[in-house]
Amino acid sequence: MENANQKGFSLVELLLVVVIIGIIASIGIPALQKGIRAAENGAVFGTMRTVASTQVNFFTANGRFGRLDEVNAAMSRGIGRSVGPNQVERSQFMFEMVPASPTDTELREGYTITATRQVTGDTNIYQFEVNQSGYITQVLPGPLDY
Repeated sequence: MENANQKGFSLVELLLVVVIIGIIASIGIPALQKGIRAAENGAVFGTMRTVASTQVNFFTANGRFGRLDEVNAAMSRGIGRSVGPNQVERSQFMFEMVPASPTDTELREGYTITATRQVTGDTNIYQFEVNQSGYITQVLPGPLDY
């Protein structure tokens, strides 16, 4: 008789709640990941705009465009953390200069800086490029000009 007066959830009710939570999570997690990627891409796009304007200032002061480490220093490490000559890491992106070690003569003519995001386990590779024209181009996954 004591069992008849007990209150609580049955095993079936608890399993139903777990299944519903699983369904909601399976819908929500990919949307969350997509939102995170979009936010990271937007942040890199903003950083590349700042790089382009800093390059204009550098050219005015020095008669040539700056190497990536010089531009990063001019931005008070605003691009990110230096990990090698003309390589800067920010979040999931690696910024690199093309060519990797440009000469002063090449930098009088122009520059190209790429930002590439490739995370282990993620099939999507994102790559953006900015050059002396100031235009930012999405190279991967597909070309989009901004």
